[in-house]
Amino acid sequence: MTGCPAHGGSGIPLSGTRFQTEPTSLYRKMRRDHGAVAPIVLDGDIPAWLVLGYREVHQLTSDPVLFTRDSEVWNQWDRIPEDWPLRPMIGRNQPSILYTVGERHRERAAMISDALEEVDPFLLRQHAERFADELIDGFCAEGRTDIIGRYAMLLPVRILAKIFGFPDEQGPGLVTALNDMVDGRERALAGQRHLGESMTGLLAEKRAVPGTDVTSLMLDNTAGFTDQEVAEDLVVLITSAHQPTADWIGNSLRLMLTDDRFAASLSGGRHSVAEAMNEVLWEDTPVQNAIGRWATRDTSLGGCLIKAGDLVLLGIAGANYDPQIRTDSSTLTGGNNAFFSFGHGEHRCPFPAQEIAEVIARTAIEVLLDRLPDIDLAVSAQDGLSWRPSPWLRGLAELPVRFTATPALGGTS
Repeated sequence: MTGCPAHGGSGIPLSGTRFQTEPTSLYRKMRRDHGAVAPIVLDGDIPAWLVLGYREVHQLTSDPVLFTRDSEVWNQWDRIPEDWPLRPMIGRNQPSILYTVGERHRERAAMISDALEEVDPFLLRQHAERFADELIDGFCAEGRTDIIGRYAMLLPVRILAKIFGFPDEQGPGLVTALNDMVDGRERALAGQRHLGESMTGLLAEKRAVPGTDVTSLMLDNTAGFTDQEVAEDLVVLITSAHQPTADWIGNSLRLMLTDDRFAASLSGGRHSVAEAMNEVLWEDTPVQNAIGRWATRDTSLGGCLIKAGDLVLLGIAGANYDPQIRTDSSTLTGGNNAFFSFGHGEHRCPFPAQEIAEVIARTAIEVLLDRLPDIDLAVSAQDGLSWRPSPWLRGLAELPVRFTATPALGGTS
């Protein structure tokens, strides 16, 4: 049985270019060398575990008592400095749904789901189409653009801000703050502060003048949660929705532009858009690895001895590629949705949130293909595309494309 990395074991750094260039082969090597659970180290030589096995991810997410979301039990807090870049992703003394457990978590999850379920899918799609058209109008006359920087990275947060009740002009600032926080680098804490302050201000406005937005609905049905707790939950929602949805858009478009199986979509077909999006959730899932769970007592997982207080990360991409369930390494486009891309168990992504992300991503792709039907890669698919160097999220740094220049919908060129 493998020992705990915090007590003499050697860990694999959860960083480096291999997460950017060849994550699948890296997870395969980690599984070959360590099995379904691998010892890792985070920034600052902080030990943790990465669970790569499909069955093991299912096991730990199905047992919230043994593997809790309560980060207070972490046995490494005395080694974590206040300015640790990953601190916003793990959190301490943060009264959000991420770290609430038991019955209180279930009440909180119901409050959020109830508010999100009130989002009209037809109105959501209208917002998505309008903002998508506005962004495309900004580059359609140029004949080429970077789809990531000028489209995918800007669209989800504008739509989310709209349904949350933010004025449209606050969208760009929220994009910057979200990206800074998720990147986990030197501006992570500043991004976290900006988001928190923005949410606090939004709550004050909606307290004074309620609307029909998600924020107002949550304030109208708080189940006894404080405004600070509601603000924290809104930060969690917009953070966990924006970047993964942006990467879902970018990764799906990359697949459709580089794989002949999806060529029909580029001439107006819609069916294979959903197939491409589903395959991406298996093959290039936006959320690669997720923090996390903490063991509440000594236990065994995947043949490893997990000590009480150890941090255990969900290896979403590794589990999706587990050879125990992918015996033939086949692609999966037939509607199989047994992936872990939205999590599992009582702390999984709420179903209404998943549906909102899917509407945003699918609308973004369909509007782009309708507006620019001859869109094509402007670089080599093999050598011209690069991925952001992140072990957490899988997304392109750029997606350069070319197309026939057309006037904006407003008639300008």
